[in-house]
Amino acid sequence: GGWPFKPDIPGIEHAITSNEIFYLEEQPKRMVVVGGGFIALEFATIMDGLGTDVTLMYRGDLFLRGFDDDMRTHLKEEMENNSGIDLKFNTDPKEIRKQDDGSFLVIDQDGNEVECDSILYATGRKGKLDGLNLESAGVHTEGSFIPVNEYSQTNVPSIYAVGDVTDRIALTPVALMEGHRLADTVFGGMDRPVDHEFVASTVFTTPEIGTVGYSEQEAVEKYGDIDVYKNRFRAMKHSFPQSETYSLFKLIVESKTQRVVGCHVATDGAGEMVQGVAIAIKMGATKEDFDNTIGIHPTSAEELVTMRTPSYYYRDGQKVDKLE
Repeated sequence: GGWPFKPDIPGIEHAITSNEIFYLEEQPKRMVVVGGGFIALEFATIMDGLGTDVTLMYRGDLFLRGFDDDMRTHLKEEMENNSGIDLKFNTDPKEIRKQDDGSFLVIDQDGNEVECDSILYATGRKGKLDGLNLESAGVHTEGSFIPVNEYSQTNVPSIYAVGDVTDRIALTPVALMEGHRLADTVFGGMDRPVDHEFVASTVFTTPEIGTVGYSEQEAVEKYGDIDVYKNRFRAMKHSFPQSETYSLFKLIVESKTQRVVGCHVATDGAGEMVQGVAIAIKMGATKEDFDNTIGIHPTSAEELVTMRTPSYYYRDGQKVDKLE
């Protein structure tokens, strides 16, 4: 398994993590969330929805590193326009002070101060190796994680590891897949290496982000030639009340085979949509397969089967708006 990591700064003992937030005796009126991954964003969204004044501090330029850049930018814009979360990028807390009234002062690298009632750190997780005494068995570790091969086997042939402690994809369904395939291989007489390609996931923010396959950046690096289909629009459910809430849909297609190799959605219920799409993408569906599928009207999801013209292309790794 894994365990939340907290940096060694003065006052860090006053901060909680995703472990402790479920045991708070009362809801904080003001909270600082530190981090830029999905755990930080999800808890910031939850607390904002409950009415807490939330400040999100992240040391980088933009959160959700590793996700598609368009999705990251879209979520930032939606959070700025439609939530009460105060986003502070390029901000790294250097000290936490407890004040006489029980509140806290979070001080960043530039000396700026934010007053709050609770500080949640979601700045990464480490492998939980405490008490395993792996060195006595000769099991090799890298930092707090255990390297394994495609059969989840460590450097000691009779010892295996699955899940977050292997530092592959830290998602519960992935750990279940790894464990199931290990059992099938070791005890079921099958040859079932792990398969980490086209793993779908969701960030439960507002809007949700659902994703499966390669981001635009990853697809360019892997394939060189891709077609990108993209549309940003206001869903019908938000049009009638004239809400300024927008959705973003994006498909990444490998140009040579026309296989859909990436699907990224930012909208209400994105996770529910992408779970179904993930089956098609895992099976190798092409853009023509998507085009041949009749949409359900009126839904936002029909956008996935009605985008006909690429927004732009990449050829030999270079972005081009139109083909000659």
